[in-house]
Amino acid sequence: MPQADIAVVGLAVMGENLVLNMESKGFTVCAFNRTTSKVDDFLANRAKGKNIIGAWSVEEMISKLKRPRKVMVMVKAGAPVDAFIDQVLPLLEDGDIIIDGGNSHFPDTIRRTQKVEAAGKLYIGTGVSGGEEGALRGPSIMPGGSPAAWEHVKPIFQAICAKTDQGEPCCEWVGENGAGHFVKMVHNGIEYGDMQMICETYHLMKEGLGMSNAEMHEVFKAWNDGELCSYLVEITRDILGYKDEDGNEVVDLILDTAGQKGTGKWTAIAALDEGMPLTLIGEAVFARCLSAIKDERVTASKAIRGDVATFEGDKAKFVDDLRQALYASKIVSYAQGYQLMESAAKNYGWNLNRGGIALMWRGGCIIRSVFLGKIKEAFDNDPSLPNLLLDPFFKDAVENAQGAWRRVITAAVNMGVPVPTLSSALSFFDGFRSERLPANLLQAQRDYFGAHTYERVDKPRGEFFHTNWTGRGGDTSASTYVV
Repeated sequence: MPQADIAVVGLAVMGENLVLNMESKGFTVCAFNRTTSKVDDFLANRAKGKNIIGAWSVEEMISKLKRPRKVMVMVKAGAPVDAFIDQVLPLLEDGDIIIDGGNSHFPDTIRRTQKVEAAGKLYIGTGVSGGEEGALRGPSIMPGGSPAAWEHVKPIFQAICAKTDQGEPCCEWVGENGAGHFVKMVHNGIEYGDMQMICETYHLMKEGLGMSNAEMHEVFKAWNDGELCSYLVEITRDILGYKDEDGNEVVDLILDTAGQKGTGKWTAIAALDEGMPLTLIGEAVFARCLSAIKDERVTASKAIRGDVATFEGDKAKFVDDLRQALYASKIVSYAQGYQLMESAAKNYGWNLNRGGIALMWRGGCIIRSVFLGKIKEAFDNDPSLPNLLLDPFFKDAVENAQGAWRRVITAAVNMGVPVPTLSSALSFFDGFRSERLPANLLQAQRDYFGAHTYERVDKPRGEFFHTNWTGRGGDTSASTYVV
C-alpha cells in the first residue's frame, strides 16, 4: 500500500491547492474529504497523474500514512475542527501529529493542544496566509503548538512556503500552543488596517480631489515602486485600472458594504484583553461595520448636511502628502501589532521571534511588502526593542512625515472625508510621544465618584492615595486600579 508523507483533510480551495503544492515539492499526499465524492472529483481532475492518493474514510487515511502520522486539517474553524479531532484521536499512536491549518481562534488552539498532548499526541495550530494562489504557489506559514512536532513538519512546511528574494523560507516555528494562530490573527488585523488606510487615501483622492480612476491607478503604480511597495498597493493599482468587457470601471460598480470573517474583531478584542492600544486596527474593524449599515447611511446623507470645504491647493503636492501619511500610519499599525504580540507572549509564556515573524510575512501573505524587511532589521539590531517607533529608521521616517500627515488629516476634516485609521494613527503617535497625558484628571474623576485611588508624581510608584473630594465621603477606598 502506498505510504503518504502527510494527509490533508478538507478539499475546498485552500486544501486542494496545498495538496498540489506539497505534491509539486516531491511529497506524497493523501487527500480526504468528509463528502467522499470530492475525493473522486479531485483525483479525476486536478490530481490526475500526480503523486496523490485518496482515502474514503478516516481509518483508511490513517492506514496510508508514514509514522509519525501527520494529518493537516483544512476545514471550517470552530466545531468542525473539534469534531474531527474527536474522530481521529483514538486512531492515532503516541507521537502522531494533528495540524490545524484553518483560521482558528487562538484560545481554541491552546485548549486543543492541551487535549491532544494529554492523549500522547502532538498538535500544531498554524496560520496559512496567501489565499488560493498562495496555497498553490507558496503561502506564509506560521506554526505553533507542540514544539516536538516541528522537526517532523519543518521539511514539508519550509518546502511549500513562500521564499524571500534571498531564498529564506517564509515559515518558522512561532511558539507554544496558540502562538501560531495568535500571530496569524494579528497578521489579519494588520491586513484590516492596511486595507482601510489604502481605502482612505483612495477616498481622499476620489472625493476630495476629484481624481479619476485612471489618475489614481497611476498614483498607486508610482507608490508601488517606492517605500509603499506591497501586495495590497499592487492590487489596488490593478483594480483601479480594470475595466470589464463593456468598458465599465468595475470598482465603481461594487456596493460600498464591506464583509469580514471575524479575525480583525478577534485582534481588537485580544488588544482590549491585553490592555494594548491597538487603535488603528480597531478603527479599521469599525469602518467595516459602518460601511455595512448602508441603508442608514443613505438616509442620513439626505437628512444631515455637512459643513465642508472644497480642496484648494496643489493637488500633486497633496497626493505626495497622502503617500507620506499612509507610510507613517502603516508604521504605527505595525508598531501597535507588535506591542500586542509582545504583551500576549509574556501573558501566555511564548518565546516569540519578532524579527522572524516579519520574515515570515515578507512573502506569500496578503500583507507582504518591502517594508517588512526594515522591521526584521530593527529587531535584529535590538531584539529587546520595546516599540518600533523607537527604532532609528522608523523614528526618522515618522518624524519626517509629520508635516504631510498633519496636513492630510486637517484637509480631510475640512472636506468632511472620514479617515478613521489615518487620524487614529496620528493620535496614537502624539499620545505615545507625550510625557504627560490627561489621565491624571481621569484618575481624579474615578477617585471622586468611586474611590478608585490614584498614584502621585511626588511619591514612589505603587503607593496609592484617596481624597475625600466632597467632605462627605469616608476614608474607605476601592481596590487599586490596573495599569
